[in-house]
Amino acid sequence: MRLTQEQMDRYQEDGFLLLDSALGDDEIARLREAFDRDCRVPGPQRVAEEGRDEVRAVYASHHRQPEYAGLVRDPRLLVPVQQLLTDDVYVYQFKINAKPAFGGEKWSWHQDYVAWQIADNLPAPLQVNVAVFLDDVDEFNGPVIFLPGSHRSGLVNKARKATAKSAQHLDPDDIALSEEQLSGLVAERGMVSPKGRAGSVVLFSPEIVHGSAPNMSPFPRRLLIMTYNDTTNLPRWDGEPRPDYVVCRDTDPLRALDAPFLDALEGAAA
Repeated sequence: MRLTQEQMDRYQEDGFLLLDSALGDDEIARLREAFDRDCRVPGPQRVAEEGRDEVRAVYASHHRQPEYAGLVRDPRLLVPVQQLLTDDVYVYQFKINAKPAFGGEKWSWHQDYVAWQIADNLPAPLQVNVAVFLDDVDEFNGPVIFLPGSHRSGLVNKARKATAKSAQHLDPDDIALSEEQLSGLVAERGMVSPKGRAGSVVLFSPEIVHGSAPNMSPFPRRLLIMTYNDTTNLPRWDGEPRPDYVVCRDTDPLRALDAPFLDALEGAAA
């Protein structure tokens, strides 16, 4: 899959781009199975909902599950990223945000690059986020909401709050926009919430303002987010770096598979 010039222009203008049904039903089924397996792997990479045992986020699944190891190199995802950034990119961060049915918590309004600049001293916002819908996403199960074009307004906040929850996991609450900041940007930019079937993909800028409401519906909302970074734009830690499950250490440029990830995986097993 290659983006058209119109799609690339739309991404640059809005800060995000929805690709409907980019992955098939069989592929999504395998990715869900891999997620369920990975949720059973103990360790600090598994983050639970506050006060509940259900998973809120899992990091670095591509280190443990072959489906995700292939997905990061799938040409339908990697090639568009290379078009928007550069041919030489690597996975800076891989996570799956899971909003369980009947109460998956909100994610506060924030800009991703603020967190990465603070926590990892990442020099520039030379990243593209690739979000894969592992479930159907509608207005009821806590979809991500973007402020279109807000990536062109610069960074709204540049420091974390004094009440930061963790030195390792920089929660959106720690860098959340104030009500006044959000109101001003919404008046200028409006709000858009991409929705679609499982298998749809959203490419979005590290500087776009976004957030999401709690999931009060009976339907789960699992969102896989792969963040690709330019290989010339590596973190510059002054002290102890964040764990490798949060910030990936393999910075060798990725090369696209010759086939979709599931075909490549099954071909290797044959």
